[in-house]
Amino acid sequence: MQEFYKKALVALILLLIVGMLAACVCVYLSYPSATFVPQGRGGIHWRLVTTTDAAQGGTSNIRILDSGERSLRFDFRLTKVAPFPFVSADVLLEDSTGNALPADLSKYTIVTFLAKCSPASSLLFTMPTFDASISKRGEFFTYPSPETYFPCSEKGTPVSLDLTRLIIPPWWFEQMKIDPSRQSYRLDQVAKFVFGISRQSPREVDSHVEISDLTLRGRDYRYIVALAVILVVGCGAFGIWLFRAHSGALVTSLDSRLQNDLPFVAYRQLTLEPFKDKEKAAILQFIASNFTNPELDLDGVAARIGANREKISEILKTELGMTFNRYVNKLRLTKAARLLKEKTGEPIAEIAYSVGYANVSYFNKLFKEEYGCTPKAFRTLATKPEAPSERESAGT
Repeated sequence: MQEFYKKALVALILLLIVGMLAACVCVYLSYPSATFVPQGRGGIHWRLVTTTDAAQGGTSNIRILDSGERSLRFDFRLTKVAPFPFVSADVLLEDSTGNALPADLSKYTIVTFLAKCSPASSLLFTMPTFDASISKRGEFFTYPSPETYFPCSEKGTPVSLDLTRLIIPPWWFEQMKIDPSRQSYRLDQVAKFVFGISRQSPREVDSHVEISDLTLRGRDYRYIVALAVILVVGCGAFGIWLFRAHSGALVTSLDSRLQNDLPFVAYRQLTLEPFKDKEKAAILQFIASNFTNPELDLDGVAARIGANREKISEILKTELGMTFNRYVNKLRLTKAARLLKEKTGEPIAEIAYSVGYANVSYFNKLFKEEYGCTPKAFRTLATKPEAPSERESAGT
């Protein structure tokens, strides 16, 4: 059984290691992210375009600067010519060939970035999304455009926006003549991200904006489910293997124990010949012949043989390395094990009585301590047909 326990420990350690690695991988994959800068790094293709109030007769202007490795930079100046001055820098999403095309961002729920601007103010974030029942391709004013505002400072303000909780402005519903209660939009049809001015943006002032570390983040629970399945299957497989391996190892161990206990099974072969000490021979022979008597005790043996208790205990300790009770129990349990294997139809209680135990519960307790399993389990394992592989390994 020691070899089995070593294998079981190694298998458990390997299972834990594999489980930890699977957990690390699945948890990591369950937090998908995509970085916009440098362009295409996160698998999302885009190009930067601008929008102004020129269509309404305005003269506001915006100029895109050379973007660094981690930022989008632009300068703008709002004028008061148009009724509603406006400029924006638009991150227009496109496919790998450069065609403007809505992107599927449904696995992301958060967009994070660092917003710097001079002078400090609030800016507008808008996310036009294509809706086949309303929108016309390329005409972005027909796209539902949920939005929100975010702060921007000269030192830089970390911003985190929930893409699932943006609000479509009332003016868009009025313009499109659509019921304003229809606030739904689809993250699998995102056309672009818009960084625009707000009512707090200064007029007639040269302004600078820098958006850095623009990243999409999400949570994909499919990997958590996959991890749970992996752990359940792995633990289940380990449990099945452990049960079968333990049964096989226990059968082998019990067979070995029975073989080692043959000298005790053959207790009637004890004679006077091996012992020159007649008293010693008489003691061993008497115990070996009467151990099935439930009333057998040390005092009874002493009285029957005519030897004192200390002498009997000393002989058993010297010859067998056991105390009187241990030796008697060894003889009884060895015979009980043989009877359990040979007489499969006989009740366990009858076997317990036949080997000298009047209390079945006490017999079960001692048997389990001796053989590592209950008499019932022992009988099942001892009479179980041995698989060919088990016979071969036992033979080797």
